[in-house]
Amino acid sequence: MKQVNPNYYYIVYGFFLALSVLFSFLINNLFLKFVKTLGIRNQDDTIIRWGTQSKPAVGGFSFYIIFLLSIIVYPVFFDSNQVFLNKQFIGMLLAGMLGFLLGLADDAYNTKPLLKLSTQITCAVILLVTGTEITISYMEPVNYIITIFWVVGIMNSLNMLDNMDAITTTVSISIILSALSVMIFHHEYNSVYFMEMLGVMGALAGFLFFNWHPSKMYMGDTGSQFLGVFLAAMGIRYLWNAEPPSGDLISARNLFLPLIVFIMPIIDTTTVVINRISGGKSPFVGGKDHTTHALAYLGLSDRQVALVFWAVTLISLMLVVIMEKFLKTWTHVYSLLFSLYFLLIFGIFFYAAKSAQRGK
Repeated sequence: MKQVNPNYYYIVYGFFLALSVLFSFLINNLFLKFVKTLGIRNQDDTIIRWGTQSKPAVGGFSFYIIFLLSIIVYPVFFDSNQVFLNKQFIGMLLAGMLGFLLGLADDAYNTKPLLKLSTQITCAVILLVTGTEITISYMEPVNYIITIFWVVGIMNSLNMLDNMDAITTTVSISIILSALSVMIFHHEYNSVYFMEMLGVMGALAGFLFFNWHPSKMYMGDTGSQFLGVFLAAMGIRYLWNAEPPSGDLISARNLFLPLIVFIMPIIDTTTVVINRISGGKSPFVGGKDHTTHALAYLGLSDRQVALVFWAVTLISLMLVVIMEKFLKTWTHVYSLLFSLYFLLIFGIFFYAAKSAQRGK
């Protein structure tokens, strides 16, 4: 492949990011004017949001439209080099489409939990059979199980986290920034996945104008399910399977990378599941018992809750940069330090959730 002047990347990607933000703003503004009911379910349906006001849940359309646009635009500026015939790319495209359709059906018809779960598993299987799998173990069945659990878990985590204005939007932006940072350190600027993530991040940034408190619209399951499978796939490709440094516990480093990047969805879902099971409730039934709600019960405003979540994910982004740029050799000490960081953040939010429950 011929060498490309780095300035070319800056110009192309800068232009495309600005275009994605603008296009997302225009799409969502258009939907806000003409679509008033999608994602607003009947009163008898079971959906629990922090806000009491019904709002259209159409933000996810802009994510998927700009995701497709990034694929179309990529060959205009770069040599596609058979990328569209690559089975991993096709698998990611199919899984993303299925996630989008699942979310659309859920917003429109409130799909049954079993159908939702089986479709999420299908998304994971599509990624698996097309070559996108977590390769942390020498035993293939173990990799298969971890991959399916990861994809289904992230799809549900982002969906559950979308319970308050701007939370999933800001967290997803930070996750994409972390993955892009890894790609930059490994000089993968000309990948179609780089442009896809840039496009989706721009779509999220444009949507954030309408989703920041007080929000005018939600992303809905259409957005959170698509984001879930998309970010799970990118997490497998660039975090779980990132080119490791030299040194001890290489697999441990590749475990901490996705754990740190996806820290807030993982902590929120884990906290909710533990608290509901310990309280004799089903973890699959919605409620206002998330870590976001806990911070609000303890006195933070909706905007402050969003800023807290965003701040934690940005700290994690800085840790990813440190991992990639400075930690050239992985040792037990680094494993201990990152374990302590994760446990500290988990402990703070878990304690906040318990305190909020006692105070109610």
